[in-house]
Amino acid sequence: MTRLLRSPAGACAMLALAWFVLVPLLRVPPLILPSLPAILRDAFSVWPALLAGFLITMLETVLGFLLGAGLGFGAGAAFAYAGWLERAMLPLFVASQTVPVIAFGAIVVIWFGNTLFAKIMIAFYLTFLPVTVATIRGLQSCDPERLDLMRGFGSSAWQRFVKLALPSAAPVIMVGLKIGIALSLIGAIVGEWFGATVGLGVMLLQSLYFEQTARVWVLIIACGGMGATLTGAISLTGRRFIWWRPG
Repeated sequence: MTRLLRSPAGACAMLALAWFVLVPLLRVPPLILPSLPAILRDAFSVWPALLAGFLITMLETVLGFLLGAGLGFGAGAAFAYAGWLERAMLPLFVASQTVPVIAFGAIVVIWFGNTLFAKIMIAFYLTFLPVTVATIRGLQSCDPERLDLMRGFGSSAWQRFVKLALPSAAPVIMVGLKIGIALSLIGAIVGEWFGATVGLGVMLLQSLYFEQTARVWVLIIACGGMGATLTGAISLTGRRFIWWRPG
């Protein structure tokens, strides 16, 4: 029982129970926090649209994340082994992230139209920098004495990268991936605010416009559940393949 309470599922169950009991007991106004049964009823009333929105937002998030993670890893590896390239390009990467995502999203929609690709690009935009920085720091933290030892045994640069540097950097890169997937979800939701017809972001914007408080909480829970699911999937992958460090 104690182990269950310490798990994420147990924590969610305790939170739901407290919500179910305390909101009616304390007579919290629905405008501030609707009761849990009211939220569940609202979710059930729109479950086809909610499911469709959940799936399309997840698709945008995952594709944007994969694109951003791929570029981030490639750029991070290049920067880690070419100091001049890091000094020249990393400040530009950082500066690009200071552009408000709303402004960047508007430019992307102008360039590519109101398409799935535009939403993916906005998710990609928020993903690549955390993975880039994590990759740089992970690869640069590799033990130089171990590198010298492998070099002394005649290993190639590729062998040193694959067999030593990359395994050493993997736990740090995994942290960047966890941050990246959360930011990718934010990018996908914001991207849907530029005229999409389906998605959790669209439903959230509509519920805010019509002041549907219960619907807003339904979408908050749905977005939180998606973020937790995707982050959990990355953590499980880390524990499976990076067995020498916690994933």
